[in-house]
Amino acid sequence: MFSYEEIQKYNETDIRIYKYIVSDIDKIQYMTIRELAKELQVSTSTILRFCNKNNFDGYSEFKEALKKEITLQATCPPMEDLQELSDFFTRANSSAFEEKLLFAIDVLRKADLIIFIGMGSSGTLAKYGARYFSNMGHFAVGLEDALYPIDSFRWKNTVVIAFSESGETERLIEAINQFKKKKCCVLSITNSPLSTLAKLSDWNFSYNLNTKRINGGYNGTTQVPVIFVIEALAKRI
Repeated sequence: MFSYEEIQKYNETDIRIYKYIVSDIDKIQYMTIRELAKELQVSTSTILRFCNKNNFDGYSEFKEALKKEITLQATCPPMEDLQELSDFFTRANSSAFEEKLLFAIDVLRKADLIIFIGMGSSGTLAKYGARYFSNMGHFAVGLEDALYPIDSFRWKNTVVIAFSESGETERLIEAINQFKKKKCCVLSITNSPLSTLAKLSDWNFSYNLNTKRINGGYNGTTQVPVIFVIEALAKRI
């Protein structure tokens, strides 16, 4: 019930409301607008604006739609760890998703060189992205860290695709700033459209899933949406 097009219009507060609703969808149907506002520490007018952004006339209509969504899920409930992915692919199966890719597709088609870059697990995704693009006939390279002499970079008409779940990795952001000084077009895939990396980019795709920290702080957030977008772009250029 939350389309990709609608989520792209969310501000920071909207994203917080959205994540709370998705995480506690069964609980929301029994909450009044005042109870929900109190739980999220926002005003009732903020909740109403959120409902309006999602094409509902008011909170009652929004809750009715939630009940229908719960009933639909009950007929064939996904496993808990698949729920977020199910919601993501529902949003991606839309014209809005295709429209979102258009700018990236256009610049990638014109690029003389494509560089994928990330750090940690995002560095592994960068290597995968370069390999997949190469498999599809598009020359690309993948950098698993940001410690490269970008100041000496001379290649023109380059597109850089950066990966970071948080969008706040300091060393990666420094590298992106250097690439931008070299007039490279920067595309990024992050979890949040409000992150520093997203704001620095010429184009950003954000998948808006709940961040999961496990085993003492390691990032366990699923990266399936990132792989999906990589492959979607490669197949369309």
